[in-house]
Amino acid sequence: MTTRTDRFAPGDRVRTRSADPAGHTRLPGYARGAVGVVVEPAGAHPLADDRARGVVGPARAVYHVRFAATDLFGAGDHTVTVELWEDYLSPVEEQP
Repeated sequence: MTTRTDRFAPGDRVRTRSADPAGHTRLPGYARGAVGVVVEPAGAHPLADDRARGVVGPARAVYHVRFAATDLFGAGDHTVTVELWEDYLSPVEEQP
């Protein structure tokens, strides 16, 4: 399997997965199902969820994604940037 480092570009609107998986995940609960904007690519790394289960997988694209605080917490006049694996993201046009 190859890394898809070009799936998203800065400015792309993305939605995070909304599932609450069993076990470890690096997708914060407060960001699940939220729509944000890709700020920049952040390299490629093995998926932390897999590594926590002892699975060694290929490096996967990681992105810095910016969210409006009001979208995550219902209030706030700032933004929150989260480092997220491509596996957690879908284009905003797709269903979550």
